Amino acid sequence: MKKLFTAVLLLFCIVTQAQKPTHYYVNVSTSQGSAILRLYNETPKHRDNFVKLVKEGFYDSLLFHRVIHNFMIQGGDPDSRYAADRVQLGNGGLEYKIPSEIQSELIHKKGTIGAARDNNPAKQSSASQFYFVQGRKYSQAGLDSLEQFRMQGKKLSPIQRQAYSTVGGTPHLDGNYTVFGELLTGVEIVDKIAVVETDPFDRPLKNERMAMHILTRREAINLERENNGLQAKDDFFTKLFDSFKSKYYNVQ
Repeated sequence: MKKLFTAVLLLFCIVTQAQKPTHYYVNVSTSQGSAILRLYNETPKHRDNFVKLVKEGFYDSLLFHRVIHNFMIQGGDPDSRYAADRVQLGNGGLEYKIPSEIQSELIHKKGTIGAARDNNPAKQSSASQFYFVQGRKYSQAGLDSLEQFRMQGKKLSPIQRQAYSTVGGTPHLDGNYTVFGELLTGVEIVDKIAVVETDPFDRPLKNERMAMHILTRREAINLERENNGLQAKDDFFTKLFDSFKSKYYNVQ
């Protein structure tokens, strides 16, 4: 009986330890709908900072304060939470910056999230301000022209050309800002917010607010299962195992 109990306990520990998501996921709610954001593990400093702020409720009730159609929608200025109408925003932030984590394979395709920054030479990111990429689709001739004139002769990779001619995005931002995640669902909210009427400073005339929360461990596991073509798990034993673990988790 003792050996059986030990074996069951060992199996229980193995199962519960194995149930861990590979990424952090954020639910982004707006007046235009909701989206699920996956944060990249390849940019751990930006990932962990963003998770920390979301858990603290930092982004709840902030505005998308800068919106440019066929380009991007930007938010994360803490001054926007209680800002009066028509006030110019975009200069608020936290007292620290995030070191650059720019990587050539993480590009500004439509639906990605990038970190805003000022003109500091190290390309360090704002600790709080971010943007969702909308951009547009390019023809191959359009990309040739972009290389020649906007990118001063720098050549796009085959991966960039494929993405920007099919999904779309903002290729001229690549190499200048850190991209640290992408929307898995709800990309249409970017399109909806990007076309709202704005003032001369690109602030929407009607406030577009946001709220965010981190998906729980089980929500993240089930999301990953579904993305891999498997059924979400919500049976009795799954709930039993989950009851012994925190609903939150760490990604290394």
